Amino acid sequence: MSDPIDRLLDAAESGKSIIKNRESLHYSYKPPIILHRESELEQVTQSLLPILKQSRPSNLLVYGKPGTGKTLVVRRVIDKIQERVEKSDFPIKLIYTNSKEETTLYGLLVSLGRQLGLEEDELPNTGLAISEVFKRLLNKIRSGKLNAIFVIDEIDYLAQLVAKTGKDILYQLTRANERLEEGGSLTLVGISNDLTFKEKLDPRVISSLGEEEVVFTNYDVEQIKKILQERINESFIENSVDVPALNLIAALAGGEHGDARRAIDLLRVAGELAERQQSDKVTIEHVREASQKIEENKEEKSLKSFPLHEKLVLIAIMKANGSSTGEIYSSYKNLCKVVGKDELTQRRITQMLSEIELSGLISGRLIHQGIHGRTKKYKLTIASEMIKKTFKDDLTLQDIV
Repeated sequence: MSDPIDRLLDAAESGKSIIKNRESLHYSYKPPIILHRESELEQVTQSLLPILKQSRPSNLLVYGKPGTGKTLVVRRVIDKIQERVEKSDFPIKLIYTNSKEETTLYGLLVSLGRQLGLEEDELPNTGLAISEVFKRLLNKIRSGKLNAIFVIDEIDYLAQLVAKTGKDILYQLTRANERLEEGGSLTLVGISNDLTFKEKLDPRVISSLGEEEVVFTNYDVEQIKKILQERINESFIENSVDVPALNLIAALAGGEHGDARRAIDLLRVAGELAERQQSDKVTIEHVREASQKIEENKEEKSLKSFPLHEKLVLIAIMKANGSSTGEIYSSYKNLCKVVGKDELTQRRITQMLSEIELSGLISGRLIHQGIHGRTKKYKLTIASEMIKKTFKDDLTLQDIV
């Protein structure tokens, strides 16, 4: 029986691989052609066209569920505009940031400032008031008479940061042009996965942010199949993905949420599994195994990212599954004593339960108790084993899972 290490290394050395281009399976890859998004490409282009005519475009809001091509389309349009403005003397600055990747409002504004050309001595990484950081951004736009387009991806996360801090930078961004009359302009392009995003905003922001809107609908199964086929042609050697495997990936992604990004991710993981098993083809079995692996990885990654007290709340729910808020809080307090941590208030734990519920790891059900009012009961939507497996390496939690 051959050594498994030698077998894999021999295969790598011999160059045996069914994947010929791994880059095109990565989420950051920009395909040469964006399929099934002609209308959306036109709408976004028309919205931003005025910048080429040396006029300020309207603020634009782009909606759609994850994996519907929003970022891809906006970045393609921005790239095309960038190619043209480099040949003109009209000072345009196209800037992109993803608010999910920034944990603070300050960090987000510094990211925008760096792309505007503000160095650390002009805009330090810490230490200024938010209002001062924003003022320096506007001064840079004004002094350079720049016509800036700020593309803020996952802008719903920025709205959450605003809600937490009370610093309404969204309002400031949408009204920036009132302070830029001496020169320059600022256009905001927001990309959101949350179709109800606008409902959560201050009414003053809604009127100025949603001057123009483009809504991206979900891909259907046939559209996802064509996107996958295009990506298979770029990524895999010929005839190395079974047709039933392709159909299953399209059905899984299209039937659930029309998410092309998830479909491509599933294709990548299935391809990697096939390679590791030294298979000549990606089969249905590889796709099923990949789907299970992705789901487990997603839950594990989410659990590991939780702060300590949220982890303690999850363990409390695990130990008192299907229990009321009060019972979970009692269990949580006992766990805090065991690990030697000060407990948070019941009000904060109640808020925390609502926040964790949004992640989909727990579900809550409102129970009417007659004259005793109402209470909410929570239970896990993931296996207890997943929590034990993820938290067992955490030194603080080892003894309580």
